[in-house]
Amino acid sequence: MIDPHAPAPPGGAPSPWSDPGPARLPVGPATGRFLVLAGVFVCAACGLVYELELVALASYLIGDSVTQASVVLSVMVFAMGIGSLLAKRLRCRAAAAFGAVEALLALVGGCSAMALYAAFAWTGDWTGDWGGMWEGGSRHLLVAFSLTIGLLIGAEVPLLMELIQRIRRQDAGGAVADLFAADYVGALVGGLAFPFLLLPQLGQLTGALITGTVNAVAGGALVLGLFRQDLTRRGRRLLVVANLVVLALLASAAVHVDDFERAARRAVYGQDVRVALQTGVQEVVLTGGTDGRPLSLFLDGRLRVSGRDERRYHEALVHPAMRNGPHARVLVLGGGDGLAAREVLRYAGVRRVDVAELDAALVRLARTDRALSALNGHAFRDPRVRVITADAFALLRETGETGETRDTYDVVVSDLPDPGITASTKLYSQEFYGLARRVLAADGRLVVHAGPVASRPRVFWTVDATVRAAGLRTVPYRVGGRDSGFAAGPDRTTGPAGAPRDWGFVLASRTAPVLSLPGAARAAEHTRLSGLPASTLVHPRYAG
Repeated sequence: MIDPHAPAPPGGAPSPWSDPGPARLPVGPATGRFLVLAGVFVCAACGLVYELELVALASYLIGDSVTQASVVLSVMVFAMGIGSLLAKRLRCRAAAAFGAVEALLALVGGCSAMALYAAFAWTGDWTGDWGGMWEGGSRHLLVAFSLTIGLLIGAEVPLLMELIQRIRRQDAGGAVADLFAADYVGALVGGLAFPFLLLPQLGQLTGALITGTVNAVAGGALVLGLFRQDLTRRGRRLLVVANLVVLALLASAAVHVDDFERAARRAVYGQDVRVALQTGVQEVVLTGGTDGRPLSLFLDGRLRVSGRDERRYHEALVHPAMRNGPHARVLVLGGGDGLAAREVLRYAGVRRVDVAELDAALVRLARTDRALSALNGHAFRDPRVRVITADAFALLRETGETGETRDTYDVVVSDLPDPGITASTKLYSQEFYGLARRVLAADGRLVVHAGPVASRPRVFWTVDATVRAAGLRTVPYRVGGRDSGFAAGPDRTTGPAGAPRDWGFVLASRTAPVLSLPGAARAAEHTRLSGLPASTLVHPRYAG
């Protein structure tokens, strides 16, 4: 590709930066530029899908979406800059280098989700915070994929710039504008395709494999179809073989992806998986519940319900609020499994129970699955129970707007995911508790699941400080798990290792609430951390 007539540097050696001259294309220059920009568009879309897939999978496996997005994207952007610098040395063989980069990117990006999920399933070292990120091999793998994919994406830009200029020379500003326009539009399409098409229709594993296939076909077709004259015969053969191998590997993985997912799920949840479904809100997995085996309900990889000790958790959550005042109208925030509603319905004075659950599929499962519906006492068959499919924050905001007596509740039970999960942060904010206060009757009570006390006292006492900042008086209390030696519930990760051994709750009302569990209050008081600021929507305090 180096022009033999280009000026040579001192010493007579040809310069690698010499202008190789116009490309010999099978189409006209205008068509050639359009095809290159179309390739830029497709490759940019695939690159963004890889980024979002890493963020989504890491958020699901580790839990804190803000931290995962920050780590993955910052590493990838850094690597893109390094990749662009390294690719400068490849411009003299831009076509061959671009073909190799795309084949490797398709393989690495397409298989990244499967590799990360395998590491999660068979090593199980994803739990914990990023303060110890270098201690887990799985986290090393996440950073390695982010770095590798970023390097390869970054290498695309200077190589594509060289290819565009070889078709028809133009000023650098114009070439950059054309290239970035196609790149950014492709990124838009990839960014929209991931959440609205690939993830819901294909899932993370198959979606990544399909993206890799598209990436390999687009990169190979661009080089072998448009710039084949820039490659030697041996170079063309090597590139064809490389792309065929990549496509074969991706196709083989796609054929076996269901078997792989079943094996990985058994590695994570055990051999007794009865139900596994992706609802559009979360992944729901049921294990056990037959032949005398205890039922377990997992939501996004976290053990939400364990038949061994769920009754102790739900009794501790519901009964202190129900016993100490009127309880005719009750609102359960979350609780799509029906277990909190089961405890509420044990009180004869209950006239109406509203269950606000975001995931309608979970409620359907709680109604129809024989083991889960038996565990919740068929609560959703009770005519007093009304299910509202809604986000808890939005529901409280709408309910409290009228300010009418009919919109108030005697008891509000906040049975929501762990406050340490980023997606739940707004549900543990001062604004959220302010909305809950508006829907409480004058003598109404609010009870909040506030995470484990012994392992994360700062999070627990931040919940208490936040509820008090909303104008409510509180009594924090703590109850230990039993039977299995650890506590299941909204803050429990898969596997007993490192699991919390207690539950923390906050009972609150406009006046000083009365708690019928003095020992539980004393147990919490021993861990008190004073002077903690409240958590708000714009300044969440639960990270880490």
